[in-house]
Amino acid sequence: MPDATGPRAPAKEPASTPTSGEASRRGFIRNAILYAMFAGSGVSMYGCGGGGGGGGGFVPGGAGAGGTPPETTPTFAHGVGSGDPLSDRVILWTRVTVASPGALNLSWEVASDASFGAIVARGTVGTGPEQDYTVNVDATGLQAASVYFYRFMLGAELSPVGRTRTLPVGGVARLRLGVVSCSNFPSGYFNVCADLAKRTDIDVVLHLGDYIYEYGPLGYASQLAIAIDRESAPSHEILSLEDYRQRHRQNRSDPDLIALHAKLPVIAVWDDHDVADNAWSGGAKTHDPASEGSFAARRAAATQAFREWLPVRMPDPADLQKIYRSFDFGTLASLHMLDTRLFGRDEQVSLDTYLAGGASAPTRQLLGADQAAWLSTRMAASAATWQLLGSQVLMARMEIPLSVASAFNAQTLGDFLLAQSTPEPLRSDEQRALLAQRRVPYNLDAWDGYPAARESVLAAARSAGKNLVSLAGDTHNAWASNLTDASGQRVGVEFATASISSPGFERVLPIISSTVLSDAFPKMVNDLRYAETSKRGYLVVTLTPADARADFVEISTVLSHDYSARVAMSLHALPGAGGLDVLPA
Repeated sequence: MPDATGPRAPAKEPASTPTSGEASRRGFIRNAILYAMFAGSGVSMYGCGGGGGGGGGFVPGGAGAGGTPPETTPTFAHGVGSGDPLSDRVILWTRVTVASPGALNLSWEVASDASFGAIVARGTVGTGPEQDYTVNVDATGLQAASVYFYRFMLGAELSPVGRTRTLPVGGVARLRLGVVSCSNFPSGYFNVCADLAKRTDIDVVLHLGDYIYEYGPLGYASQLAIAIDRESAPSHEILSLEDYRQRHRQNRSDPDLIALHAKLPVIAVWDDHDVADNAWSGGAKTHDPASEGSFAARRAAATQAFREWLPVRMPDPADLQKIYRSFDFGTLASLHMLDTRLFGRDEQVSLDTYLAGGASAPTRQLLGADQAAWLSTRMAASAATWQLLGSQVLMARMEIPLSVASAFNAQTLGDFLLAQSTPEPLRSDEQRALLAQRRVPYNLDAWDGYPAARESVLAAARSAGKNLVSLAGDTHNAWASNLTDASGQRVGVEFATASISSPGFERVLPIISSTVLSDAFPKMVNDLRYAETSKRGYLVVTLTPADARADFVEISTVLSHDYSARVAMSLHALPGAGGLDVLPA
């Protein structure tokens, strides 16, 4: 469990020391904001307890068990991690913090026991400034469905011990995934990571993007950063390779993220804020080529830093920008991690353009032709019961009344809900018109803005008779929906996770009660079965041959280390054409 004596200080990259005047100013502002936040709330501003977690130990605990980050050293200040497991191999990661530049050689070991009495693989690997002193090792020759422990050595310096596991083959009785996204450092503490690291029943964690955010100190959701001592570094919007590296260093200094990576293998993919807001293949909403240079150069810098700092096995050594890849969990599930963001996506359209038919072209791409063909082939070839899509953005139809989409506020929402709840004989003509109006997507950055691309994927799953489950992030809110095609036929289900720290609709629409909003969305959206629009949290997906279950875990706060966790909703779907329907568990 977290240290109960006070806030934990993350390991920090060497940095310049603020002047005494600057330190005094920041201290005054921080204390003033903390007082305003916690006065009269009964919450201690120095609390560090934790709560939540899961039962039913599926695998034994290891390094980092209990949520406490493993002991780090100045040499291995960012800890260790593993990712992209297969049945016979896994990527091992660390980063060396050095005082002077130069090439280094590290040793690594993998053992079947935490005391390293039975070494099963070992080797050496080089690193240096060209990869920001990070290390990614593909440890091969391992046994399927097995727990392993690993560590790195630089001379006499030992890294923390990490724990990982390989994927199963053949028949699998159960798979349990933790699903997260949107870890914005200045928005709050990574209590979601702390809670996942304490669990003993998770096999693999999926991070669906926005591992970092690109904004400067006054950017999105940074208003309380001084109060909680999480100001962005560097102190400007990031553009260069060194900028992105520094932002990753900051995120990976978080003790709860260190604990999560040390405890569980992570399968990750990038989203827009790993580069820039609302990115697409040729640019981004917030990228100005006139003042910020080439978007292609910025994207290359961002994705290089992502590959350095995440334990990712790139599927094509000849094309390091290609990240989409698949993982097979025996005959139970195939997971297809998609890139819906950077390399196949056409530019987003505005609502006016959408209304004029600008999104309806059959050639409009979200995945790109190559990735779409790859996905169709992979799904058709898979004999697994469940086909999982790791998709950054929502695939479900999230269409709301045009009057609300045009001006989402308490008045337009209230007018529509009142019309909907009024018995038909008592409705006015205006209310009937509200109910009969056109529905449009609430978010054109999602699959809703690319209808032909969605139809192609759904048609491929339907024609192959697959049980499709989309797992999504991006929105910072929790959702569960049926996936239907243009004819209204159910093809699959979607479970979408809330964020690690980024705020949801409670920040965008603060005047509307979160209870009202969570209740209103399913009333407006035909395929939506669950919405939670104001809580941070994560998703636990449990698969068996007979069931796909989603447990939505809420974290009480990200503004204090003293938090609690609870399962807010449990839903499930059954395999087979008649069972692909989100139902209460």
